[in-house]
Formats: sequence, C-alpha cells, structure tokens
Amino acid sequence: MLVFSVIVRYKPIGTLCWLNSDSRAMKSTLSVALCFLIVVSHPLGECWEAPSFCHELQCPEYTVVNTYDNFEERHYQPSQWITQDIPSIHKDDVTAGFWKLYNFLQGENNEKKVIPTTRPGLVSVNEDPGSGKPKVSVSFFIAPNTVLPKPNVETIKVENRPSATIYVRVFGGFASEDDARKNRAMLTKDLKAEGKQFNDKRYEGAGYDPPWNLFNRHNELWIYAA
Repeated sequence: MLVFSVIVRYKPIGTLCWLNSDSRAMKSTLSVALCFLIVVSHPLGECWEAPSFCHELQCPEYTVVNTYDNFEERHYQPSQWITQDIPSIHKDDVTAGFWKLYNFLQGENNEKKVIPTTRPGLVSVNEDPGSGKPKVSVSFFIAPNTVLPKPNVETIKVENRPSATIYVRVFGGFASEDDARKNRAMLTKDLKAEGKQFNDKRYEGAGYDPPWNLFNRHNELWIYAA
C-alpha cells in the first residue's frame, strides 16, 4: 500500500509571497502593500498564491501551462526537498521513511531546529532502464530561503531540483499502491493521446492531507515531461 498522507503536525512560519488564495491576509491592504515591496526581488515579478489544497502552507511554486480533460500541464520553479531512500513502495517502508524526515524537521538535527511544515509529501519511483527494478524515495518540500541544519540521520539528503514541466492527474481518497498504478496508467494513456513526450521510467505521488482528514482529500500523480 502506498500512502501519500502527510504526517507533519506543526504550524508554519508564514511568508507574504506564499499566501493561500483563501487567506484573509491576502485581502488586507497591509499585506498587499508589504507583498508589493517584496515583489521587486521575486523572480516572477508577482506574488504566487498557493492553491487551496495546500491548506495555507507553502508549496512548490508552479504555473499552469495547459489544462486538459483529465490532467494539468504545470511548469514548476526550482525547489529544495529533503529525501530519504526506502526499500519499496510498501506502506510500512513509506511510513518509516516519512517519519525519519518528520523527526528531522521536528528538531532531530545538529541545531535542534524546528523547520516549518509545507506541502506536499512525495513518494518517488524511478525505474532502472536495465533491470526495471524501482528505486523508491520519500520527500518533503522545503520552503524557499530555508537554511537547513545537518540531519542526525546520515541517510537523509537535500535535493535541489531544477525547474521542470510536470503532467499532473488529481485523485481523491486515501491513496494506495494500487491507486498509484491505476492513475499512472490513466495519465500515461492521456499523455499519449495528446502526443506528449514524457519520462516513462519515473513517476511520483504527491499527498497534501494529514491522515485525520477523512474527506475531500487531494492526491496527485506526477509524470515528468521528456
């Protein structure tokens, strides 16, 4: 079973250019004025509003390039993540990997520093072109301008991901390994129908909800453009 639930439970430190679209702060004159001052140094020249499924937490910044019947084409900005390799996409391995990352964020690092929570949690699967065996990892997004301490667990690594075009299919419920396979197959079929070039050896599951959210859950299946 592949679990996309986000296990972190602590509150974030807000930043003005990462406001949820439903946030009251975005509606206030003061916030807009302060955001305008920050815009000068923002690479896109404007403040990015995180979508509602990020639950007013920081998410990797993206632009919707195209919307199709069953998927979105998004262009993501460069981003930083913390990652833990795991043996398989079995539920127990995924959960154990996320707990290692969670404990690091909660202060199990050389500075005992608590790092603000974000969305999403990622389960990444990269298939070896030769053997076909999957290399699996779990990751949490790290908010921009965060200075990370050194993890106490040596297997946790920092990833700096370049900008990328990603095809995204959304689905609900508590995501399982079977859900990931089905949604990957459906997204692959849709991409081929649209004539899209993509990496067929890599896919990722993104989860935006904690386990106690029982309804209106938001999960995503990501496939990268070639």
